[in-house]
Amino acid sequence: MARSVAATRSKEELRQSVWETLERERVARFPGARGRVPNFEGASRAAERVRGLDAWREARVLKCNPDSPQLPLRRAALREGKTVYMAVPRLRREECFVELDPSALGRNAAAAATIGGAFRFGRLVSLGEMRLIDLVVCGSVAVSVAGARVGKGGGYSDLEYALLSAYRKITPATPIVTTVHPLQVVPAGLPMHHHDIPVDYIATPDTVIHCERVFPRPEGIFWDILPPEKIEAIPVLRRMWEAHSAAK
Repeated sequence: MARSVAATRSKEELRQSVWETLERERVARFPGARGRVPNFEGASRAAERVRGLDAWREARVLKCNPDSPQLPLRRAALREGKTVYMAVPRLRREECFVELDPSALGRNAAAAATIGGAFRFGRLVSLGEMRLIDLVVCGSVAVSVAGARVGKGGGYSDLEYALLSAYRKITPATPIVTTVHPLQVVPAGLPMHHHDIPVDYIATPDTVIHCERVFPRPEGIFWDILPPEKIEAIPVLRRMWEAHSAAK
C-alpha cells in the first residue's frame, strides 16, 4: 500500500523524500522523478479535475510550466482556444516567454503543447508584449494542504511569477493551480519563504483541494536574495536591476 511522505526539515530533504517515494511506489512516469517536477501516474486525470474548476473555465490566458505532468493541461488549453505562455528555459532571452495562441497555431496546436513544439510553432515575446494572465498552472515536487509549495529547486517558477507581477501581468487575485500525485501532498510542515508562491488549488487524479489563503502572495522582485550571477545571466533581470540601481 502506498505510504504518504512525511514532512521534513528542509526543502531539499523533502524533495529527495518525495522523489524516492514516487519511485519506490512505482507511480513515477517517464522521464522519471529525480531532479525534476515529476511526471506521475494519473496526470491526465488530475488535468481533468482542473478543467472542472470555474477558474479554468473562465480563464482565457494561462501561464503554464513546461513539465511533462502538465502537458495534458497545455493541450486542453490550446484545444479550448486559450492562449498559453511558457517561460524560456532559465529566462535566458530578453523575449523570455513563448506565446501559444491557438488562432495563430492552427493545426500545429497539439504539437505546440510540447516543449520542442512550443519553440518551433510559438512566438517569442517580451514581458511587455504579454496579455494579462487569468490563471497560473505550476509544477510542484511537493505541496501542503495549506497551499505551500516546493519546486525542483531552481527558483525559476517564483522568479517568473515575480517578473510577471512586476510587469502587472498577474495580480494577487490571479488563481494558481498545480497537479500532483497524492503522494506529493504533505499534510503540514512544508517550509515557505517570503518569495515563494503558494497555490490555491491542488488537483490529484481523484480530487481537488481548495487551499485557504494562509500565505501572502509575493509581489515584485526581491533583489536582496538574488545572487549577482543570476541577475547577470537573465537579460530582463539585468536591465531591471540597472534601472532599480539608478533610481536609488
